[in-house]
Amino acid sequence: MQRSDVLSFGLVAGFLLGTPALAQGDQSQIDRGKYLVTVGDCAACHTAPGGKYLAGNYALNMPFGVIMTPNLTPDKETGLGDYSYNDFEQAFRNGYSKHVGYLYPAFPFGWFTKVTDDDTKAIWAYLQSVPAVNEKRKDNQIPFPFSVREALVTWRTVFFTNERFKPDPSASAEVNRGGYLVESLGHCAMCHNENKLVGNSSFAGRFGGGVIDGWYAPNITPNDHQGIGAWTDDQVVTYLKTGTAPGDRPGVAAGPMRQTIEESLSKLPEADLRAMVLYLRTVPAKQTYKPKDLAAFDTADAPGASTYLTYCSSCHQPDGKGIPGAVPGLAGNTSVQSEGPETVLRVIYGGLAAQSGYAPMLAIGQQMTDVEVKNVTDYVRNSWGNKAPVVTGDKASEARAATKTMLAGTAPCGVIAQDKLKAAFQQVGIQDSLKGLKMQDFVPTLARLVPQIKAVPTGASDDDIVNGLTDAFCAVGRDDPQYGSPGWPTVIGSFANVAYSQVRNPEKQAIAVPGATVPPKRN
Repeated sequence: MQRSDVLSFGLVAGFLLGTPALAQGDQSQIDRGKYLVTVGDCAACHTAPGGKYLAGNYALNMPFGVIMTPNLTPDKETGLGDYSYNDFEQAFRNGYSKHVGYLYPAFPFGWFTKVTDDDTKAIWAYLQSVPAVNEKRKDNQIPFPFSVREALVTWRTVFFTNERFKPDPSASAEVNRGGYLVESLGHCAMCHNENKLVGNSSFAGRFGGGVIDGWYAPNITPNDHQGIGAWTDDQVVTYLKTGTAPGDRPGVAAGPMRQTIEESLSKLPEADLRAMVLYLRTVPAKQTYKPKDLAAFDTADAPGASTYLTYCSSCHQPDGKGIPGAVPGLAGNTSVQSEGPETVLRVIYGGLAAQSGYAPMLAIGQQMTDVEVKNVTDYVRNSWGNKAPVVTGDKASEARAATKTMLAGTAPCGVIAQDKLKAAFQQVGIQDSLKGLKMQDFVPTLARLVPQIKAVPTGASDDDIVNGLTDAFCAVGRDDPQYGSPGWPTVIGSFANVAYSQVRNPEKQAIAVPGATVPPKRN
């Protein structure tokens, strides 16, 4: 779990951090529990793509196999309907389920054990209030001997300690508040520790960064080069709230972090985010790789230089600085310089939807060989002052196989979530207008449709409209044979960028998409 304002600090209990707790009746226990479930980002793991809220069956890819998450709704047959509060607490804070026994540490009970009694009871009250969904959990795909749950006793003996959060008496109330959020419900270390399976123990490589579900969660210690040491507090807070940072901190959130921001962190009051940042500042800075560990890399002669100029430089610019407000920079990008290349590889292969005002990124890696992707990844991670380890082994090909996105053509089309935006699309007749659309007609068609959509009071952001249009185009165009050349990833990437141009800057031409033919705007 990980993710209003009314609760703010009250959620961590007044006696713990020195501020008044909520008076009885100021906020119901259920509403408080709803906020805490948002803080914990429970929905991210317990709601399957296209599935019912908290009904489980989300596939967690772990090094030892695939775990299917359980149903948290109060259904008596398939969910928590036959649980007592004590049963829930045993699972939530002690990692033991009444139905299956010891839980795998993929469930972050090693962090949830630190949640206060009052907050645990509030979470339970909220989970009992959500609509019951009858959905049986699918079987895990875990080979022997990892499928033997009794063997988890050894792991627990070494790494798990059942204890509540202990505030530091020498730290401020705000730092302790941030510590509670980071170390318990936020379970930031679940992704950002170097060694995931050892939990929050001294062996975990605390907050030093590491691979999670095929992505690289970066170093979030105060290290100046690899962590957040060179970021201002405002930059980190803005990143946690929006997925991008102002000033000289380029880059956008991708993969699981983007989901965490959208579903959890963006919904926290700024005071909570600032407290989390202040706490992270107190963690010892960690250097996950040293200059002596880096391979010699001559960017002038690097094999990825020509690939970058061909496929990437028109958007990210030859100097790697991007286009302010439209395309994020790569030069000085902390995430680009993480120890592991996984996130860069996944973004190249899978592209990115529009977010935080930035244009969608074409799944450009679908046009490249794995060798080209490896080389260009090494190039961007070691150019313009960047320094990071080169890609080794089969990481590039593994990333291609693991990348499942709509823009890459390897995942189902997206579904428009906002009801008002969906209704506006139906009112304007978007799908009929996009069906069978030729590439040379992208600009005039969208130039006609976008003003009609924006004239409807939907409350949708520009990002929502761009991504909604892309979802709608995918639904009617994915199987259209006319897009066989230049290929679907190029076609949908080109469409997404024309949509962005028309939504954000209708008087300007669309951003050039490498490898695609984007016709000029007609007057």
